[in-house]
Amino acid sequence: VQLQASGGGLVQAGGSLRLSCAASKRTSSNNAMGWFRQAPGKEREFVAAINWRGDTTSYAESVKGRFTISRDNAMSTVYLRMDSLNPEDTAIYSCAAALGPYSGSNANQYRYWGQGTLVTVSS
Repeated sequence: VQLQASGGGLVQAGGSLRLSCAASKRTSSNNAMGWFRQAPGKEREFVAAINWRGDTTSYAESVKGRFTISRDNAMSTVYLRMDSLNPEDTAIYSCAAALGPYSGSNANQYRYWGQGTLVTVSS
């Protein structure tokens, strides 16, 4: 599975972005998906995850209520809608595919990783 993240960019605080993660093959039958981010000088952290069917999601506390993860299995694409962005959200955002149909915040659950897309939030 190859993953390609896109949709990052520069946005003002309070603004919104939608990230996309396109998979090279259909993942609807097997793989949960997740988004992680890494800010400059910080460790990678979990952002959100969604199960294979798209009816179960989980979020980091720092983004809960502001970010929404979703997926379109017909298009082999996972999305991350980000609202009410603040400068602390500035990071490289990467998508990942888990080995199984369910996943959580542990990066070790994910087998395939995309290259990341940069999100910069200005104050």
